Amino acid sequence: MTEVEMRELKAVERIAQVREAIVGELRKVIVGQNQVIEQLLIALLARGHCLLIGVPGLAKTLLVSTLARVLDLSFKRIQFTPDLMPSDILGTDVLQEDPETGRRKFEFMHGPIFANIILADEINRAPPKTQSALLEAMQERKVTVGGRTYDLPQPFFVLATQNPIEMEGTYPLPEAQLDRFLFSVVLDYPSESEEETIVHLTTSAYEPDLKVVMGRDELIEAQDLVRKVPVPERVGKYAVQIVRATRPKEKFAPDFIRQWVQWGAGPRASQGLILGAKARALLYGRTAASCEDVRAVAFPVMRHRLVLNFAAEADGVSPEQIISQLLQTVPEP
Repeated sequence: MTEVEMRELKAVERIAQVREAIVGELRKVIVGQNQVIEQLLIALLARGHCLLIGVPGLAKTLLVSTLARVLDLSFKRIQFTPDLMPSDILGTDVLQEDPETGRRKFEFMHGPIFANIILADEINRAPPKTQSALLEAMQERKVTVGGRTYDLPQPFFVLATQNPIEMEGTYPLPEAQLDRFLFSVVLDYPSESEEETIVHLTTSAYEPDLKVVMGRDELIEAQDLVRKVPVPERVGKYAVQIVRATRPKEKFAPDFIRQWVQWGAGPRASQGLILGAKARALLYGRTAASCEDVRAVAFPVMRHRLVLNFAAEADGVSPEQIISQLLQTVPEP
């Protein structure tokens, strides 16, 4: 084993230890939501963005801000409203006067997008023009204002929230824009015992003492390491077969796909399955991705990429049910 390989092996072991430490720190504040925490960490390592779907009061903002503190990253929350403008997110050129020379010149005032972790709260409440300003920054990791381009700080991670209940006064994200999110993460209600713990914690004088577990530079190194995680040929084939099986026009698509799905997932879903599988393997201290890792990230990767038809709506079928049936149908190579 070469010196480089030895270093990378130690880095893999370190990431597994850090995962436990991060979860331990989050546990001081967040009760339950184990799967959500795992999926957020996977997306962060894979340099992907997340769409968080859950009713108000499930500690979405608290979870994201706590994660930023534990990783020593800058955090900004942007409340999306119908009157929010792109300049409110990106920043704008402001005319300033030099007190010494008296000359005026434009200076760029950075918007809240210039942070490591962005919480875009209720993204579907802003009009499409404002949504697209954020989505361009997510894709390019840079913004252009007044003909000049500015790089965003690295790492750059966007978590956008959507309320699944209130749909009045919203502008739903088109499928092409939803596809930019690596994961769609669903937050559910806590169990009875978890809710009792939440009530006791949040109505007492308890103040958590949070410690920084991983810094910015170490996180970037871990993100770089994800790309180096090997994927066996059978695992890559398995991921592609799952995604291709969601497309009704494919000759080997299962009958239930033809019955309920209008449009299947695109190539970004295949990429997402592999990236997510690599990041998950790394989080658990493994040096290669497996089919189990692919199955573990299938729901957050694919639930927002399936367009169901009227028959599915009439039958009360959800994307989760289709993905679950798909994972039982598609065999490992």
